[in-house]
Amino acid sequence: MTITGPLKAVTLAAALLLVGATSPPEQVIAPREGAGWELVWADEFDGPTLDRSKWTPEVSCWGGGNYERQCYTDRPDNIAVEGGMLLLKARKERFTGPARPPEIAENPNPSQTQSHTSGKVRTIGKHAWRYGRIEVRAKVPAGQGTWPAVWMMPDQPVYGGWPRSGEIDILEAVNIGAKCRKCKGGRGENRTISALHFGDFPPQNRFVDGRAALPDLALPSDDFHVYAVEWGEGLIRFMVDDRVHLTVTADQWKTASPRARGRPAAPFDQPFYIMANLAVGGRLSEENNAKGVAASSFPAQFAIDWIRVYQCGSDPDKGRACMK
Repeated sequence: MTITGPLKAVTLAAALLLVGATSPPEQVIAPREGAGWELVWADEFDGPTLDRSKWTPEVSCWGGGNYERQCYTDRPDNIAVEGGMLLLKARKERFTGPARPPEIAENPNPSQTQSHTSGKVRTIGKHAWRYGRIEVRAKVPAGQGTWPAVWMMPDQPVYGGWPRSGEIDILEAVNIGAKCRKCKGGRGENRTISALHFGDFPPQNRFVDGRAALPDLALPSDDFHVYAVEWGEGLIRFMVDDRVHLTVTADQWKTASPRARGRPAAPFDQPFYIMANLAVGGRLSEENNAKGVAASSFPAQFAIDWIRVYQCGSDPDKGRACMK
């Protein structure tokens, strides 16, 4: 249908109002260049579609190794770029797809069916970085059974399979708003999680994590916030809105890989790529808070305003000079 004349003008005005209502208000953040960080890569999600020179959607139904309940698809129903944001959308719908993503698929790759669909994008095979500051401005969904995350995995398994080569979790928001006995503020689960995973193959795997509540104890699903990691040789620290909530040093992590001998910062001394996804259920989600997956949590949406990568201009090889 073609719209012309006064009706077209009214429709365009309404569309502009809608865009204005859904676009996130920009938060003033001190320029990273002031601390010596130089912007080397970013996606502001200002285009009409996902920039596939930067991202590859994952298509798989394997549950991420955590018994999650979603199939990740490459459909607009699950991955969209709208209003200057990347939207990862989880829906309750039965779906069948490939069991595993290509890099760990069997041959042939069997099919698997899940109860939900969702979206996941990765820079795998396109972009990876060693050391720097990675920021994401995002608004997480609320609800028992929702598990949005922005995290990093090694570009190459230099020290072996998970978690010998490490994992960096910048943001995880599990069951936001669900009942929580340990949470202050009276509104339920209001903490986000950052973590490092390392060690040996399960069950000898290890991790260090930290949970952060906002200063006013608001739910992180109420508004956009900036989640960041600063990563230098032997030092990693995590922030929410520029407040450091977790600092980890090399004496707190290790890898069981014999390839790490003589490398005290291993496994976090190699390039890592970025992922963003909205998982449904899984052990971390379903075993905590109100337990299980609530039907009322879906559809759910994880909105990402931008993702930016900085590296230390004066110390690109180690990154430590900018971590003041």
